[in-house]
Amino acid sequence: MIYLDHAATSFPKPSAVPAEMLRCMRLYCGNPGRGSHALALAAAERIFACREEVASFFGSEHPERVVFTVNATAALNTVIKGLLKAGDHVLISDMEHNAVYRPIHRLAQEGRITYDVFSTMVTEEGRNPIRITARLSRLVRSNTRMLICAHASNICSAVLPLEELGAFCHKRGILFVVDAAQSAGHLPIHLKHMQIDALCAPGHKGLLGPQGSGFFLLGEGILPDTLIEGGSGYRSLEGEMPQEMPERYEAGTLSTPAIVGLLEGIREVKKRGVERIGAHERALNLRLQSRLECIPEVTVYAPMHHGSVLLFNVAGHSSEEVGQALNKMGFCVRAGFHCAALAHRTLGTPQSGAVRVSPGYNNTEVQMDAFADAVERICKH
Repeated sequence: MIYLDHAATSFPKPSAVPAEMLRCMRLYCGNPGRGSHALALAAAERIFACREEVASFFGSEHPERVVFTVNATAALNTVIKGLLKAGDHVLISDMEHNAVYRPIHRLAQEGRITYDVFSTMVTEEGRNPIRITARLSRLVRSNTRMLICAHASNICSAVLPLEELGAFCHKRGILFVVDAAQSAGHLPIHLKHMQIDALCAPGHKGLLGPQGSGFFLLGEGILPDTLIEGGSGYRSLEGEMPQEMPERYEAGTLSTPAIVGLLEGIREVKKRGVERIGAHERALNLRLQSRLECIPEVTVYAPMHHGSVLLFNVAGHSSEEVGQALNKMGFCVRAGFHCAALAHRTLGTPQSGAVRVSPGYNNTEVQMDAFADAVERICKH
């Protein structure tokens, strides 16, 4: 199989990732923060090493403000529900994943908040940060508390200008929350320079870690309410969760094997270089797009954006039919709506959604050509 579904999860993982996870489970997988014996201390030491790596990688000087979760969705829910109060107004983009849209929608349905969806202009020519923020400014209210956006779309390669959006928010006292599910490990992100208040990301996608790993990284002075309470191995005699981070948000036993796997994944990304990885994926995207656009039956969505994701359909066939045919021909892609109803609505895909191709750091031009050949065969037969 040729794996082209890295937007869902990266595969295969670098060899150091499963090797360290297995080493952890065999040699030092004590319960971190739950004892003073050697194995608990060894696990805690490796977990703190991962906090330091995450903080450094994303431009923070505070590893204690890195909070581990099981995925980006858990991170986003904790940040959203922990920071928003009754009566707040929220701005989200028209390219959001359901990990943002659904918690915001539920809070609005319950009458706790209101929200507006702002245009990212992904289908418009002449799109630039000035035009995006100009449209955004019309939606700001006196009670606007938070702006949440996906740095990079999970269905096309559109990217939002975080530095300009961060400046826009902080000029107006609006919290800036970034979903980096599709950009962490693919694009440079700097918490301080981009004035990000909360960065949420999975560990298993562009950071090459295992499934079951994720985190949020908070800016200075940001302290959400807790979503989950329980044992933290710290201030155990008190009824409330501690104020100190990260213990405040990490109730219960952490997944030490997943976190040490993430540590090795991030080190591999650093070794390869985020810029090199991103450039490689853009080159593959361009090569595949140039081939697909030569096939009359194929529609490529948002073709002006080039990155790690490409979305297309074949005339006369549902996306699921095309996905199943490609699977039989040896290609792993994802068809449908990709948990992103807002984004599909913005791009105007049909009722069956579309087919997503997302090459990664280990794919090749030869594989892109083979994929285009397979789509041509589907169109002919």
